Amino acid sequence: NGGQEERFYVGVDVGTASVRAALVTRDGQLRRTAEEPISIWEPQSDHYVQSSTEIWDKCCTVVKKVADGVKSSQVRGIGFDATCSLVVLDQSFQPVPVSQDGDSQRNVVMWMDHRAAEQAARITNTGHRVLSRVGGVMSPEMQPPKLLWLKENLKERCWSKAAHFFDLPDFLSWKATGSLTRSLCTLVCKWTYCPPEGWDASFWTSIGLEDLLENNFCKIGSVSCSPGSPLGDGLTQEAAEDLGLDPGIAVGASLIDAHAGGLGVIGADVTGFQLPCENQPITSRMAMICGTSSCHMAISEQPLFVPGVWGPCLSAMVPDMWLNEGGQSATGRLIDHVVKGHTAYSQLQEKAQQRSNVYSYLNSHLSLMANSDSAVDLLGSSLHVWPDFHGNRSPLADPTLKGMVVGLSLSQTLDDLALLYLATIQALALGTLHILEAMKQAGHDIRTLFLCGGLSKNSLFVQIHANATGLPVVLPDQMEAVLVGAAVLGACASRDYSNIQEAMEKMAKVGKVVQPNREVQSFYERKYKVFLQLFSHQREYQALMNHT
Repeated sequence: NGGQEERFYVGVDVGTASVRAALVTRDGQLRRTAEEPISIWEPQSDHYVQSSTEIWDKCCTVVKKVADGVKSSQVRGIGFDATCSLVVLDQSFQPVPVSQDGDSQRNVVMWMDHRAAEQAARITNTGHRVLSRVGGVMSPEMQPPKLLWLKENLKERCWSKAAHFFDLPDFLSWKATGSLTRSLCTLVCKWTYCPPEGWDASFWTSIGLEDLLENNFCKIGSVSCSPGSPLGDGLTQEAAEDLGLDPGIAVGASLIDAHAGGLGVIGADVTGFQLPCENQPITSRMAMICGTSSCHMAISEQPLFVPGVWGPCLSAMVPDMWLNEGGQSATGRLIDHVVKGHTAYSQLQEKAQQRSNVYSYLNSHLSLMANSDSAVDLLGSSLHVWPDFHGNRSPLADPTLKGMVVGLSLSQTLDDLALLYLATIQALALGTLHILEAMKQAGHDIRTLFLCGGLSKNSLFVQIHANATGLPVVLPDQMEAVLVGAAVLGACASRDYSNIQEAMEKMAKVGKVVQPNREVQSFYERKYKVFLQLFSHQREYQALMNHT
């Protein structure tokens, strides 16, 4: 295209603990990335809060860094994704505190905040029809229970002052464009919105939040659109100055971070990789976004109802497709917890200093422990973990479940740490299998897994997922698939691509395929039976102890 200047899109990803941005090319290559940490406060147990002012400031810092040195006319669009945290603002769009301590800058209830567990249980007990779209159970990580908690516990300090409740992805697009239009991704997945009817007034009234009905639901969103739709007139003058870009640049409606990861991998062209999903509809693929927690994204052409799995949600990730979303509340966080809490951790740190990280050291340590003629997997034959240390999101939808470890001895060597690490990863992979089985029973036909996120960089985690599920795993060419997904939104809004499907196919690419090791298939079949038994034992002893 001689003489034409190269076109770029900016993707911004607000994760749990950091904000990242990338400058992305038309074919999905990351030219430049930047990252900044964000604060997390834990004012009391299970309460996690952040500051929307700080988050926006960090967004501006990273965008300026990645766009530095590029002519601003070359940046065609910008897209945001973020965790599904709850942002509270007043009438003049100033922050409102969400904690007892009343610090108004701390106005974000984080996605992983479980303060509203009791409210969530009460909402589940109403048995309202909207619950059928969230697997029948309201999670404390969704917005209605959090809103109810704020009304019941901070009526004066927060609820009566609040004029705008945003999901964090929608807060970011509002900040960029001044548009109050919400993304269908957030509203449908986390707020019980159901197109084409929209809000169900009887639901909000039945849980005691009838105050949200006023002015056509203006506090929680009167207007919605598909992810990637252009918002307002693009960047406002003020936002453009903050971000170091030109006013009027297209801004796409946002996505939740996991959904952006799904968009960044699931559409890749797989020709020539001999995969079972080749020449099959995109519905034969599942995207797994594995970081602090993990999300399992499956799409279908007709709505499928999977017990304990969120959805079906129309257009929540791919326009005109129904999304089901399974998940595990603690994955990367669980591995960290198990490894860092072990007595041999300091010894591991010393040994691993020669390497970039402790996990690659543990992976090679396990290979040395296994005889050269047998698979590392088999080392996990007498140590079994039930991984729900932070409750079960899918497919059991039971936030009261706890973790279990069976097979401990008095020994606490580095070898023991390595085995516990292995057994934890195996448990997480069997948890994925548990979710896949529930999806299969409901009518999904998934033949290939597409992994992205921090844990997808751990080769053992990836291989064990392939082995335990018996499915090939595809890793993206650009490991930061979430940032690619965010950039896809900007590309779509700029009209450089005609729709999300086209942008996603052109911008997502296969990097590597990991095939399952068939030799350990029967090992995992046995281990999966043990896994399910751990769960039924926990149910039994809970019942025993609660029996009065």
